[in-house]
Amino acid sequence: MKFRRLYWVTEQVGLDGTSHIGGVYTSINDLLERGLHWDADSDKTASFRVSLVKLDSTKPPLGQWSSPDFSGMRAALQEYVETDEFNAQECELLVDNLHQFAKAS
Repeated sequence: MKFRRLYWVTEQVGLDGTSHIGGVYTSINDLLERGLHWDADSDKTASFRVSLVKLDSTKPPLGQWSSPDFSGMRAALQEYVETDEFNAQECELLVDNLHQFAKAS
């Protein structure tokens, strides 16, 4: 099993820019299975944001993408496909599922 150095964070963002963290996930599969949902107890409903963060780092996220279009995500993830952190199919599945999630919301 590969030790993950990159994690996915989901957030619900309010109109004022504040956010409510929905979860932290160790893989694209975990994110897809458990992370694509709105927390009904949160009043932050303006958008849904997904961030890619490095473990044990104080630096900003490696990437952040927000609904409804998660602009630039597909291209940005190519770098991680080239380094074998993710595979191309996982990344395509993630972007497609995020678009479907945003349309249904």
